[in-house]
Formats: sequence, C-alpha cells, structure tokens
Amino acid sequence: MTRRSGILEFAVLGLLRESPMHGYELRKRLNTSLGVFRAFSYGTLYPCLKALVASGWIIEETDAAAEGVSAAALTGRRAKIVYRLTASGKEHFEELLAHSGPDAWEDEHFGVRFAFFGQTSRDVRMRVLEGRRSRLEERLEKMRTSLARSRERLDDYTLELQRHGMESVEREVRWLNELIESERAGRDQRAPGPAAHDMKNQSGDTGGLPRHRGGSRPDPSD
Repeated sequence: MTRRSGILEFAVLGLLRESPMHGYELRKRLNTSLGVFRAFSYGTLYPCLKALVASGWIIEETDAAAEGVSAAALTGRRAKIVYRLTASGKEHFEELLAHSGPDAWEDEHFGVRFAFFGQTSRDVRMRVLEGRRSRLEERLEKMRTSLARSRERLDDYTLELQRHGMESVEREVRWLNELIESERAGRDQRAPGPAAHDMKNQSGDTGGLPRHRGGSRPDPSD
C-alpha cells in the first residue's frame, strides 16, 4: 500500500464513521473538506472502496436497503450503492486515529489527520501537533542555512521565492504554537459535569481549538 492510498483509506473510513454515503458523496466530501484530495478522481476512489470492502471494514448496500424501502418502490429507478462502516472498520479506524508516529506529521498526511482531530484523543492530538512543529522547525533551520549560503548566487526573484517559502513555514509554526498552547490550556479547564459531557458527545472534543481572532490560518494541506 502506498502512503497516499493509506491516507485515502483513513479519510474514507473517517467520513463513513460520520454517516453512510454514496460514492459521489464521498468524493465530494474528500474534494471539498480534505484539501490534499482536491484533485483526485473516481478512478482513485473506487479501487480504495473495493479494498475496504474486501477487508471487511465497510459494506455495500443499496440506498433502498439502507432506508428500508421495499423493492417494489424501486420500480423504474436504479438503486444507488451506499457504503457503510462495519464494527471492525470502526475499530480499525480508531486504531489509525491513535497512531501519532512520524507519518502523521508529514505534509501529505498532516492535513487529513488534522481534519479528524475532532474524533482524536487530546493526547494524540498533542503528539501530532508537537511532531509537526518539530518537523517544520527542522525544515526552517535548513532553509535558513541554505539561504545564507546561496544568497549571493541567487537573482532577486529566486531570492523572493525562497523568502516566501520560509515565511509560509514560519506562519505554520506560529499557528501550531497557538494550537499547542490551547490544547495545554484545555487540559486544565473544568472537569466536565453531565451537561458538559453531553455537549462534548454532540460536538466532539474540540476544547483545544483556539478561537479565530481575524486573519487566516494556514491550510494544513498546503
């Protein structure tokens, strides 16, 4: 399995954990909600779906079966296939959510992992955020060293491009710092009572997400 197919499977399982979907709905959600998949096709999605069905992590149903519609009511129209997460698929996705190793910090994976932070435990979120920050800080140091060594040999436009790249990384590091501080502060907030627990179940554990105070956050998928 390639790294890209692995993160696609992760994203599909995560979306189906929210609700069953048709293939078209899945593709639309992947394209609009998860930036790394903005430019992928049905030819990429359906082999992934078949592999997940073969693994027993999702099942195919007709929309009639999913909605309890009788076969007679389908006369004259074609039933659509709906994909539903199985119990073993849910368990497998939760195992993937708990993973916080280096793959979760990389450019291709981080944006998708971040998209499912609402379903991820706080400790795992912290490890992924801190790992991503560490990776970007290493990258930033290398970029600064490279720029210092080659500055005299670069024309003005190449130099501006190098600076633009550095500024993008610096901006994401600042954003990560804010997220990490908010997660740490969230750990020390109230011990939730029954009402707070009910609200958490409805909206997900997003207590560590900082409030947006204007401007734009960096896109984790960039």
